[in-house]
Parts: sequence; C-alpha cells; structure tokens
Amino acid sequence: MKKISILGSTGSIGRQTLDIVRKSNDLEIISLSAHSNIELLKEQIEEFKPKMVSVGNEELRNRLKEMVDGVEILSGIEGMKTIAKDDSEILFTSVVGMVGLIPTLEAIKSKKTIALANKETLVTAGEIVMEEAKRNGIKIIPVDSEHSAIYQCLNGERQNEIEKILLTASGGPFRGMKREDLEKVKLEDALKHPNWTMGKKITIDSASLMNKGLEFIEAKWLFDIDIDKIEVLVHPESIVHSMVEFVDGSIIAQLGAPDMRIPIQYAITEPNRRENDIEKIDLTKIGQLNFEKPDINTFKPLYLAIESAKLGGTMPAVLNAANEELVAQFLNEKIRFTDIFDRLEMVLEKHDNIKRPNLQEILAADEWARKEIIKKV
Repeated sequence: MKKISILGSTGSIGRQTLDIVRKSNDLEIISLSAHSNIELLKEQIEEFKPKMVSVGNEELRNRLKEMVDGVEILSGIEGMKTIAKDDSEILFTSVVGMVGLIPTLEAIKSKKTIALANKETLVTAGEIVMEEAKRNGIKIIPVDSEHSAIYQCLNGERQNEIEKILLTASGGPFRGMKREDLEKVKLEDALKHPNWTMGKKITIDSASLMNKGLEFIEAKWLFDIDIDKIEVLVHPESIVHSMVEFVDGSIIAQLGAPDMRIPIQYAITEPNRRENDIEKIDLTKIGQLNFEKPDINTFKPLYLAIESAKLGGTMPAVLNAANEELVAQFLNEKIRFTDIFDRLEMVLEKHDNIKRPNLQEILAADEWARKEIIKKV
C-alpha cells in the first residue's frame, strides 16, 4: 500500500485525488487537512479513515470533534506542519495560497515525495524550496497539468539540450477581449472557464491570465531553466498541456483530455502509468489545434508576473500576496475585475525589492503586500 496525505482535501485537487484513491486498491490515506469545509471533511473521514486531520482553526476543530470519532484532530498551521511530518510517502500540497509553503518545507525535511499542486510555494520561495529538496534528496512532482506535461516531456531527456519550454494557456473565458470589454465583466462571467472545472481562486486567475504568470515563475524553479527559455502560448482547446522544444528542433508535447485526474494519477504512479476510466480524446473529433500569442497588454497580470520573475527576490512573493487579496476582494464583489490589474501594478511599483531573500524576508514581503491591498478598500 502506498501511503498518501493531502493538504487541502476538500478543494478541487483534493477531491479529485481522493477519487483516484477511491478507485485504487493499493493506496491508503494517512492524513487530510481542510480549511473550513468540515461537513465534507467529515464525509472524507468516514470513507477513507485517516489517522489524523487538521482544520483551519480551534473553533472548527472543536466542532469537528463533536461530529466524528476515532481520528486525531489538529488545527491551524501547526496542524498542517504535523501532517507534513506524518508517515505517508507522498504529500499532496493542494491548498490555495502562501499557506502551503511552510508545511511543504516541513515535508521536504521529512524526506517525503511532494506532489505539488500549490504553485504559490515555488512562486514565493522557489530557490529556498528547490535547494531544500536537493539537500534532502527528494522529488517534487508537479500536479498542475502544464507542469506535469513538461515533467513527462523531459523524461529521459538532457537538461542542456532544452531549447525552450512552451507553456500552454487556454486563454480563459475572456480570450480576445480588450481592456474596455474587461471593464464590464461580472463575477459570474469570470467564473465560467471554457474547459476546466477548478476552484474559484484559480478560475479567476485563469480569467486574468495570472494563473499562467504564476506557472511561468514556477516552471523556472521546477525545471531549473532560464526565464528567456520559457514561452507562453494560448491554446484554446486545452488538449496540448505543454511542450518542450529541443536544440535539434524537435518538439515533444503531452496531450490529453482536460481532466486533472490524469496528472494527479501520474504524480502517484510515475514513472509508471495505470489504466483509468477517464474519457480518452478523439483527435478526429477535435479536428484542429490552435495556438496564438497571449495579449499581455490587455491581460496585464501575465506581463507583471513575467517582469516579477525577471526581477526575482521578493517581487514574486509580493505579486502573489497582492493577487490573492485582490482575487478575494473580487470574489466578494468589492472591486471590479480590472481593479485586480491596476492595484497589482501599483503595489509592485511601490515595493522595495530584496534580492536573494531568506524565508523571514519572504514572509515579511507577503505580509506587507497584503496590508497594502487591504488598506485600499
């Protein structure tokens, strides 16, 4: 039995990971964490019988204690850190936001494989995390469909023969629109992704193309590649999940249905593959695959993310923190969609960048950016 723990088990990736476990006879859940959805967590505890769970705070912990028996219940960041050090072999980090960073570092020090679905971990502290992974001799396996595709394309290939990573993006629900169009969009419009079913935060990030900006930064650290060797391509069909071009002109791509259970399963079984009941694509029905350059003038978050990657230091942490707060405000209908773009740029321009920051400086930059965004509302 392969032992698995999940941080963020009630979110989109967490639920789909449990679906893979549910349909397998050689996977065992050791620990689960959720932020506030204790009703769903209760159902997961009853079905998968973990030894330990963690929730967002002490009040939720006390409520959950009245709902379930036979499981250790923890709370807060300390609870997540304890789960990160349990006796599982693979830790899925699928929580949303900066909160995934500290538990991921704890899991790396415990020498367990990381199935990474929390892109903010590498966006904010990529150098620190990858150095720690190398020091402890552990693998970080990407779960994002795009990074999983690149990971698969690089199997058996040599790092020094990579010419370019081609990171694909669907373009989101507003592909082709201009700034004046985006001024009028509503929350319900931004939550209608054309291809993927995801959590609300990542769906908004996909609409603004910030999701691709975060993935751009993440790819630099995951694959130890220069920024000028990463290119974003809009691919509206979401069938080619990403590609790698090599120095001889060859391009290797990974294709598949837009279903996150494929990269989730691969993270568990790699380098092997396993049959599943996921619908296979029929290229004759798709007919054609299209690619175009992203409009970074209109969708400014992607441009700001690329520029933050070039500057490095604490800039990506500020970018990520400010975006998290702005997306939360948009989801609560306190700001317009385009306010995300404008206020993000404002905070980045105001920040005094720290080159090669330590963990405390990254956390301080994150806190500063959040305060800057919150005080503007």
